[in-house]
Amino acid sequence: MKHYEKAQIILNEFSIDNFRSQLIDWFNKEQRSLPWRENQDPYRVWVSEIMLQQTRVDTVIPYFNHFMEQFPTPEALASADEQDILKAWEGLGYYSRARNLQNAVREVVEYYEGKVPDNKEQLGELKGVGPYTKGAILSIAYDQPEPAVDGNVMRVLSRILLVEEDIAKASTKSLFEALVHELISKEYPSAFNQGLMELGAIICTPKSPSCLLCPVRSECRAFHEGRELDLPVKTKKKKQKKQPFAALFIENDQGEVLIEQRPSKGLLASLWQYPMVPLAEIAESDIPSWFQLEFGITIQPEAAIDHVHHVFSHLIWDMKVIKAHTFDGKMDRANAIFVNKEQVKDYPFPVSHQKIHKHLN
Repeated sequence: MKHYEKAQIILNEFSIDNFRSQLIDWFNKEQRSLPWRENQDPYRVWVSEIMLQQTRVDTVIPYFNHFMEQFPTPEALASADEQDILKAWEGLGYYSRARNLQNAVREVVEYYEGKVPDNKEQLGELKGVGPYTKGAILSIAYDQPEPAVDGNVMRVLSRILLVEEDIAKASTKSLFEALVHELISKEYPSAFNQGLMELGAIICTPKSPSCLLCPVRSECRAFHEGRELDLPVKTKKKKQKKQPFAALFIENDQGEVLIEQRPSKGLLASLWQYPMVPLAEIAESDIPSWFQLEFGITIQPEAAIDHVHHVFSHLIWDMKVIKAHTFDGKMDRANAIFVNKEQVKDYPFPVSHQKIHKHLN
């Protein structure tokens, strides 16, 4: 059965008009005051939606304000140095979002004279602009009735419409996109999509939904059957892989600290870190010889000074922080440098290694 046909069956005997009007009225009255809602500038909407992916609103607000001060226009972001962008993004995580955003904005500047496309085909061709981001920009900034379906929206609608499909499956997302196509207000698509997002953020939350405060409670099938906590259906993710490392805090005779830049592709690409040794492959006693081979300098480990446990979505870094010293003046490693302690924080570091900054004092 096609998604459109299944959506029609699900929406049978559902009062779409009541649901729309209740949701939009509530959003217009109760929406939070957020910096990206000050206007419908598509560039601001775009930046906010990228930042908000897998990140809490309260966390994003200061980052968004600072980012827009530094890069207020597509032209400013397109011409910026990647390291400056990563530094402005430092701590938000998922750094590929920032790199993809800049690459896509460069296309906008080059091919569309700095105007974010209002055409869904052109917009969807930009790097990093998936179906959700495309729908959010078109509906919020351009008032086009396009679906913007993410995990929040699927959670809300799975309860309202009593949909028991596994939201971890790609086919289920397509089903919800078909449902939103039918539900979305043609007159007020911006308020409708933002209303769904807002509902998921402050009322229809994952573990403790505030059903008695919900503006669309009268239309919610799960609430009427007492099943709101059973939904959405979602298969559990695989267990995170644990990776042990030694993170080396290495000083030279001048009191400088050794840092290295990660590769330009892969996890935490192009960010800086304190040198890391994979303890699953190298015994702790072999670290000096491994370092001599990899970096071309001799180090003398002194003491373990910290332990950093950092959780990613798919893996866990378990880092033993070891202080070390080197008397060598030269180093055979293109992506590593000694830096004055006062300058270390000028470089963009992932959160895991920012936790080691305290030993700079």
